[in-house]
Amino acid sequence: MSLNHIRPWRNIYRRESRQIHVGSVPVGGGAPISVQTMTNTATTDVAATVAQIQAAADAGADIVRVSVPDEASARAMKDIVRESPVPLVADIHFHYKRGIEAAEAGAACLRINPGNIGSPERVREVIAAARDHGCSIRIGVNAGSLEKHLLEKYGEPCPDAMVESGLEHIRILQDNDFHEFKISVKASDVFMAAAAYQQLAEATDAPIHLGITEAGGLISGTVKSAIGMGNLLWMGIGDTIRVSLSADPVEEVKMGFEILKSLGLRHRGVNIISCPSCARQGFDVIKTVEALEQRLEHIKTPMSLSIIGCVVNGPGEALMTDVGFTGGGAGSGMVYLAGKQSHKMSNDQMIEHIVEQVERRAEQIEAESAAAEKAAE
Repeated sequence: MSLNHIRPWRNIYRRESRQIHVGSVPVGGGAPISVQTMTNTATTDVAATVAQIQAAADAGADIVRVSVPDEASARAMKDIVRESPVPLVADIHFHYKRGIEAAEAGAACLRINPGNIGSPERVREVIAAARDHGCSIRIGVNAGSLEKHLLEKYGEPCPDAMVESGLEHIRILQDNDFHEFKISVKASDVFMAAAAYQQLAEATDAPIHLGITEAGGLISGTVKSAIGMGNLLWMGIGDTIRVSLSADPVEEVKMGFEILKSLGLRHRGVNIISCPSCARQGFDVIKTVEALEQRLEHIKTPMSLSIIGCVVNGPGEALMTDVGFTGGGAGSGMVYLAGKQSHKMSNDQMIEHIVEQVERRAEQIEAESAAAEKAAE
């Protein structure tokens, strides 16, 4: 249940945008913010690419992007699309034929910059292929690959140049009566990306794909992405996101959901609220949380779990979570269910017991949700 009606300081008012579709996934127009990632396998290795897509989908990815750099990769896309559990975006850079081939292979979206793929005639061919095969298009502006004339005009990559590039590409699509597009203006510099996205949000009603490109490794890249994208999402900007990490694509998906969960924009799985631990802790909080994160990965139902080492903050946090455990003394602690004190549990048995309680609570939430949906029919 949302508490925003009594806690207005938690409200995020999302920017209004047109809605498009990437396959079955709606993007923009008030739809839930979708989470994306990108494969890093050789696209020609169909089995490896499909396995990576499946792993990302299991982690919650709504959309996965696949690079199509050559003709062999375009041929492989047909088999990959057939086996993929989620819609695929074909990443196209310069060769217009790859865009046509990817659309014919069943890609749900083409990531292109219309101005980079050749003459107006070739652009029209790609747009026709997208239209004929039900593809949307993502205009992907990147600070590291701006057009020569814009670099000459502005002297260096900057927010104005990025937005101008994006609007030029938008005009190409609109001049060809194509409107199923979203757009990104990514940079590895957080300040540049944030400024560009703010300008872009005011200049178009197109859905916005949010990201800090080439953010870095798992820890540094997540921090940079959380700062850059988190502030933009807080401002209501962003309809679909990708956390770009030098890491397993599954980690990108996990971090994307963590960013959205932290802002209350989307919930998936267990949100663990835990203390950093101190000398007051009644059990090893750090090892317990590490174990629970692994043991609870299978839970997809949105719910909360508090793991607090002592009674200073534990009872208060437990009042606001579905399941809670607070450290006490003499080798045991208190279990809380639905915000109420329930029973004591020994520390050496608590992990198994907490997993059972979380699974039971998830079943209850799902049953209540199903009953509410049935009653509303």
